[in-house]
Amino acid sequence: MKLVPLGDRVVLKQQEAEEKTKSGIILTSKTQEKPQEGEVVAVGPGGMVDGKEIQMTVKAGDKVIYSKYAGNEVKLGEEEYIIVKQSDILAVVTE
Repeated sequence: MKLVPLGDRVVLKQQEAEEKTKSGIILTSKTQEKPQEGEVVAVGPGGMVDGKEIQMTVKAGDKVIYSKYAGNEVKLGEEEYIIVKQSDILAVVTE
C-alpha cells in the first residue's frame, strides 16, 4: 500500500523519540516528547486549494520541522506516518 496525499498535504515519517537524554538519563515512553521533525515521504500536487493557488515547495526526502499539534497520525501496515498541510511545515533542515 502507498499513501498519496491530495491538495497541499504532505506525508511525513516521524522521527523516533529520544530514549535517553544527553546526560544519559533513560526516559520512559510517558516522558518522551514526540519530536516535531520528520522526513517527507510524499507530496500532494498543490494547485487550487480553498480558492488560492498553492505551489508545493517541499519534496520527498526533505527533513522538515512542523508545528507541534499539526496533522493527523496514520498507521499503514507497521509504519506510522503523519499527514500535514504544507503550511504546517515551519522549516526544511539542511546540512
